[in-house]
Amino acid sequence: MTGSEYKSDLHQYLRAARNAMLWKLDGTSEYDARRPLTPTGTNLLGLVKHLAAVEMGYFGSTFGRPFPDMPVWASDDAGLNDDMWARPDESRTDLVELYRAVWAHADATIEEKSLDSVGRVPWWPEEIAEATLHQLLVHVVAETNRHAGHADIVRELVDGSVGLRLGRDNMPSDKAEWWAEYHEKVDRAAREAAERA
Repeated sequence: MTGSEYKSDLHQYLRAARNAMLWKLDGTSEYDARRPLTPTGTNLLGLVKHLAAVEMGYFGSTFGRPFPDMPVWASDDAGLNDDMWARPDESRTDLVELYRAVWAHADATIEEKSLDSVGRVPWWPEEIAEATLHQLLVHVVAETNRHAGHADIVRELVDGSVGLRLGRDNMPSDKAEWWAEYHEKVDRAAREAAERA
């Protein structure tokens, strides 16, 4: 495999994870897209906003091509966790469009640079701040998929919607009865193991 083939594979995984993130917003109400569903405030639109900031940094400023009109919540002046939730005046449409604009900016960096191109990640410790595009692609693919997993769980808590991606949910059944029985089986096993401990 050539370097460009490796890069193409990593880029494809990134694109798939990006699309999965946006798919998790489809069909949600304004409230459900924004509401915190964990004690740490995890919410669907906040995950999208965060991932926009991630790509602005890793594929923008890291390679000397800062994203134009960087929002304050993605800058060094941001408050703690400002990129993890949407303010009432930030529309879902605007944040999704911003995320797509960030993709285009990031994709230009990915296409322009070789896998061994070195960038500098200013928020990493000095001894590891220099990183190759290859390292950063792997990092961002992993981070995006990690947050897509969070979005899977949050969306299931919102309305029961599950699945890998549109057209291929990758779930063993679509029947509510099967899931109820499965849930009961897993719970029963957990209780039995707890009694044995």
